[in-house]
Amino acid sequence: MGEGEDTGFKTTGCKWLLPVSELLGFPLDQVNFLACQLFALAAAFWFRLYLSPSHANPLVRHAVATLLGIVFLIFCFGWYSAHILTVVVGSYMIIINADINNVHRYSMVTAMGYLTVCQVSRVFIYNYGVLSTDFSGPLMIVTQKITTLAFQLHDGMCKKSEQLSPGQKTLAINVRPSLIQYLSYNLNFLSILVGPCSNYKEYIDFIEGRHISRRLRQHSGTCNGHNGYDKTPEPSPNNAVCRKLLVCSGCMLFFLTVTRALPITYNVDPQFVNNAPFLTRLTYAFFSIQAARPKFYFAWTLSDAVHNAAGYGFLGMDANGKPSWDLICNINILRIETATSFKTFIDNWNIQTGVWLKTVCYDRAPRHRLALTFILSALWHGVYPGYYLTFITAIPITMAARAVRKSVRQHMLSSRGLKLGYDLFTWAATQLAICYTVIPFLLLAVESTLVYYRSMYFHVHIISILAVIALHQKHKPSELSATNKTCSSSSSSSSSPCPAQCQPIHSNNNNKVD
Repeated sequence: MGEGEDTGFKTTGCKWLLPVSELLGFPLDQVNFLACQLFALAAAFWFRLYLSPSHANPLVRHAVATLLGIVFLIFCFGWYSAHILTVVVGSYMIIINADINNVHRYSMVTAMGYLTVCQVSRVFIYNYGVLSTDFSGPLMIVTQKITTLAFQLHDGMCKKSEQLSPGQKTLAINVRPSLIQYLSYNLNFLSILVGPCSNYKEYIDFIEGRHISRRLRQHSGTCNGHNGYDKTPEPSPNNAVCRKLLVCSGCMLFFLTVTRALPITYNVDPQFVNNAPFLTRLTYAFFSIQAARPKFYFAWTLSDAVHNAAGYGFLGMDANGKPSWDLICNINILRIETATSFKTFIDNWNIQTGVWLKTVCYDRAPRHRLALTFILSALWHGVYPGYYLTFITAIPITMAARAVRKSVRQHMLSSRGLKLGYDLFTWAATQLAICYTVIPFLLLAVESTLVYYRSMYFHVHIISILAVIALHQKHKPSELSATNKTCSSSSSSSSSPCPAQCQPIHSNNNNKVD
């Protein structure tokens, strides 16, 4: 069988672009994906300019966005697109018919259960056979949307206002969505292939023409109405789209010239593992992981550009009075590449998935929030053992990073030189820790992951666990002593109970998981 036939056989979608796939040497499913995203970019401009709310009513916009999304699904995945359609329609039946007090639980179990069944089939039926873009990607996105909407609907229809945080109050949904609204939110062509997940109320504002004007009014209100934003014309996303497409071009060039020359699997090549010195293996692992990122940068940035081209994603006016189009941005490349902490890296990688995890799990779990969030994240990604090894490894590293920062950072701020040295050290440590953590995520299998970790002598596991134990023992007595001292002095000066600063605080003001 020829190589072209083999490439075509590996896709379940349309084979019209097989000659292009053979010419470029890329798998057909990747070519189909790129073709759909480029078509979506052109369609997004048309959607904004010729199907704007002033030219078409919301029903037409919902219908067009939905139909284009379904066409993309069928083009890329063929009959496998039925899985996505099935879970969306089934979840709508739950939204309409289920007890509103339990709608969020039923939706979570249904969507995550269906996703897990499909993920299990990839491992045990296809024996680790994974297409470079398989149907589980869109299924993961609609799972986020289904559960996000269900929780926000439960917030709006079951909870009292005082039970909600300010963010939950803003996004709470008070009325069950119609069928076309639900289908459009989940299946629209802007996000169906690669996401990201956005909030239902913001999407409806976009479709009905309130998205930009509402955010301009919010900004005007923040500024006490003195800047006149409520009277200015709606800002154009063209500059943001061009900038993001330029980033995409750079990522594609890097992928073609560097990424392909540094395969991840070489980290567990027997000859390399047995013969190369430790520092050589560590260096190759570092650069191979760095080189693997641009393909994710490309996909997420292109998707962000598609949303912006349609007029969706307006965040507001920045500090300089310029429009920002990063409301549903999924990646912050600069902050990732310069991250000096594990948390900073996580906060800026796959941002909207982090927001989803915080929305449906971290903010709502009564205890063990961090562990439960990592477990949900691993389950959402799939059932490959490498995913769980990655997230299990991330837990002690995150705890160690928090402890070290709490213990050391304040001593490094006394001079500019000391802080610079600290930042350089923490940058290197963060990037190496990320590299060590995500290798199983890319290798997938237990056997190859253990080969890699043995070749690294499990050094990050050992250092993290020792750091957590040592720093926990160091700080616990002193913290208790300081707390008791503060409370005692407070109670001696007045008859009031222990002040707020002495009470345990459980809050998270970030947009993502700690």
